Amino acid sequence: MKNSFTVTPIAYIETDFKEKFGIPRQSGRAPSLTARIVFLPEYRNAEALRGIEGFSHLWLLFDFSQSHRDGWSPTVRPPRLGGNTRVGVFASRSPFRPNPIGLSCVKLIKIEHTEHEGDVLLVSGADLLDGTPILDVKPYLPFTDCIETATQGYAAQGENHRLNVVISDEFLGIIPEEKRAGLLECLADDPRPSYQADADRTYGMRFGDFEIKFTVNGTTLTVTNVETA
Repeated sequence: MKNSFTVTPIAYIETDFKEKFGIPRQSGRAPSLTARIVFLPEYRNAEALRGIEGFSHLWLLFDFSQSHRDGWSPTVRPPRLGGNTRVGVFASRSPFRPNPIGLSCVKLIKIEHTEHEGDVLLVSGADLLDGTPILDVKPYLPFTDCIETATQGYAAQGENHRLNVVISDEFLGIIPEEKRAGLLECLADDPRPSYQADADRTYGMRFGDFEIKFTVNGTTLTVTNVETA
């Protein structure tokens, strides 16, 4: 029996990612990144957050709002496998799913009490595009959500892959101090699709109000320019 129901966003997230390129592959890969979860007016009720400050981490269920499409495919090509090997859509975290719902774990830093936006959740380690609709917020429970014997399948490939980031003091000084660590973590996580390895290619990554240009040669990423976007 097929049932359907309507899902309504309860909030949206504010991040430094204005485009898909450069977003970490998973949450927690760039733990210094901060983001704000701003609830929509009808959900700005402090009672709905009562007790949340007792949890260190939260699950975010969100809408892959930039990936909506008609129809669906039973297989996808994960970037982790170079974009050439197909796996089942339900064996992936691809945004191109029958229901484009994503799951992300973030660290709760604090609750901001604001006059115009109500109570806002300040979190870190998010891997979401700026403006992504949040469908639900749930506490992370380490004794049930963390399974020590779990295996990662093909996702284990490249898990520890990190680049050495070279950036001049001049370029780094352009970035606000509180955002520098997050940017360096994103760059070290290798923003490129895994099937691109052209040492002569210059890549551009939007981060906050800035456009970051860089090249990658082997395991070294070199920032070649930072300018206001």
